[in-house]
Amino acid sequence: MTGKRTSGEPGRPLKLLHLHSTFDAGGKERRVVALMNRWARGPAGRTLEHHIVSAVPSAMGAQALIDKRVKAFFPFGFPPLAGKLRIGRLQRLARAMQGFDLVLTYNWGAMDAAMAHAVFAPGMGLPPLIHHEDGFNADEAGGLKRYRNWYRMIALSRASALVVPSRNLERIALDIWKQPRARVQRIANGIDTTLYARKPRPDALPRLVKRAGEKWLGTLAGLRAVKNLPRLVRAIQGLPPQWHLVILGEGPEREAILAEAARLGIDHRVHLPGHVADPSAAVSLFDIFALSSDSEQAPLSVIEAMASGLAVASPAVGDVADMVAPENRPFIAPPGDEQALGQAIATLAADDALRQRIGKANRARAAAQFDEAIMARRYAELYAGALGRSSLG
Repeated sequence: MTGKRTSGEPGRPLKLLHLHSTFDAGGKERRVVALMNRWARGPAGRTLEHHIVSAVPSAMGAQALIDKRVKAFFPFGFPPLAGKLRIGRLQRLARAMQGFDLVLTYNWGAMDAAMAHAVFAPGMGLPPLIHHEDGFNADEAGGLKRYRNWYRMIALSRASALVVPSRNLERIALDIWKQPRARVQRIANGIDTTLYARKPRPDALPRLVKRAGEKWLGTLAGLRAVKNLPRLVRAIQGLPPQWHLVILGEGPEREAILAEAARLGIDHRVHLPGHVADPSAAVSLFDIFALSSDSEQAPLSVIEAMASGLAVASPAVGDVADMVAPENRPFIAPPGDEQALGQAIATLAADDALRQRIGKANRARAAAQFDEAIMARRYAELYAGALGRSSLG
């Protein structure tokens, strides 16, 4: 993992080092894998190597989503991304970055690697670094921590770019983390919207079949505290009995969600079939898409729901209210107002024609503004620019 950079040597691949807070199959990770897979199908596929490290070594669920054509590697013995802040540890992280052409860091869990780059890049001749910030966990959902703001300001001081997907994060990067305007790049998340127009099979989900006459309130989320998924359990309680709650994802809050369903006596109407490798084959089974999060930025799952022609009920977190079509905005509730969110869900559940009209508008907006091709082109241009190249291919 050490040695001089190789990008200028003819015939040698470009080596991209991805340092993740986690590589479970959440929105950030699915976006990264989508970019890898898309580039592997084009000219860049012959020239790119992706070396992937997770701050949580056991959190590698997104690995299963990587196309076999992608040149993906998982370095053994890479220094831990998390640990006590010690100069020796930062130095080891910096040494491990040598030999790569571009370092890509993701979220707070990889911020020590960005700090190592800021401290040692000139003396060690480290490659350029681009940091990606996609949002906050429960420990910062209620407010940013002053120490972390200060740490980010220093750690990102030598970054070639800071990429954010939402206007809210862009404002935070400029006003709170004091990043130069030229460094901050807002790139909207995107998906292959054409895939979500397919008619789903009732048995598309593992261990769960949609039966005739059932209606599904659904969401796609990591089962983490910041997602506040018990809110949706309480929302489904007030709907007619044909309505079921389906939560696609995995995480540590599974038992808390099931416990809330059991407490309310509706555990037979709450389903957690687990992680779904291909959301495009499943999301269209929902009749309403809902978020319940305390913190989001520009959720990929909302775009997937829009592309599937669904109405969305959600708190007004991050950019959600700006993302959905104007027809959908009355069903975006004030943050933290569980009663308003429940009322939005109930209103949509009671009106098939309203859901269809909103879903049609959302699908058109997703295709126009959030297609994967737009996102992939912007990322390719940004990465190539940091490398001093005209393209990644």
